[in-house]
Amino acid sequence: MSRSRKAIEHLAADELRERLETSNTAKQFGFVLGEAEAGRVVLRMHVDERHKQVHGVVHGGVIAALADTAGGLATYMACARGTRVATIEMKINYLESVEGGVLDAEARVVRLGAHVGVVDCDVRDESRRLVAKALMTFFVGPFNRKRKAR
Repeated sequence: MSRSRKAIEHLAADELRERLETSNTAKQFGFVLGEAEAGRVVLRMHVDERHKQVHGVVHGGVIAALADTAGGLATYMACARGTRVATIEMKINYLESVEGGVLDAEARVVRLGAHVGVVDCDVRDESRRLVAKALMTFFVGPFNRKRKAR
């Protein structure tokens, strides 16, 4: 008997939680999985002092890392289990500064091809204010284990 789509998504979400627990970036910044389903992930981050730049607001690089991680996981959730995903390109607009609270990055796969995925990501604060908008491109597929010397 085959597993239902929801059961498979639940197993994949459990795998994402495990990946976040072992990811140096996710651990450093405190990213946690909020929601996960096929082609969609919400990551959450509680803002603290380590996330802020000299002017007392969240550093843009931290917001970009949150969006990028959410985008990669959303792409992974749209693929067959075990597929490898890597960022090719990212464009982000910072719309509002963030001094504290909680940030949610909701990433959705816009298009998934044979080897490239495109993802849209909204980063919102706890009042649901849109603070950043990202568009990302991910490589999808197997990676070469060893590169040949030139």
